[in-house]
Parts: sequence; structure tokens; C-alpha cells
Amino acid sequence: MMADEIRQAVRTHLLEDVLAGEDPSNLTDDMPLRTSGIIDSMGVIRLTGFLEQRFGIRVEAHETGVENTDTVDAIVSFVESKAD
Repeated sequence: MMADEIRQAVRTHLLEDVLAGEDPSNLTDDMPLRTSGIIDSMGVIRLTGFLEQRFGIRVEAHETGVENTDTVDAIVSFVESKAD
């Protein structure tokens, strides 16, 4: 799967699940999601479930840290690394 496809799927999920009703242009690929409090612990659980289901990857508990889930860019890189 190409990075652009992953990015679009992640952005769509975030806009529907976390940022419902927000202007899509407000979600930039480098916008802090966890460190700014936009995604809380329950949001991480939902995001993890989405990633596993949508991309057929297994996300371990130790992989749900800020380094993999704080921005769209980080999430895309993480999914790409798991898909290899």
C-alpha cells in the first residue's frame, strides 16, 4: 500500500472519529494529536483498532506510544514499517 493511500485513510478516520465536524483543512500531517490532547487514551485504542482492521497489521501495546501516534506523518510511517 502506498503512503498516500495510508495517509488518506488515516486522515478520514481521524476526521470522522476524533475531529468530527472540524474543517478538514485544520488537520495537517504534522499536527500534534496526542501531545496536544486531541487524542486521549480511548482515542488511541480506537485508532489502534482502526489500523489493525484497515491495514491488516498487529499493533502491540508498546507500539502505541507518542512516537508512533502523535501525528498523521508518524502514523503513516508506523503503518508502512509494520506492512514491510
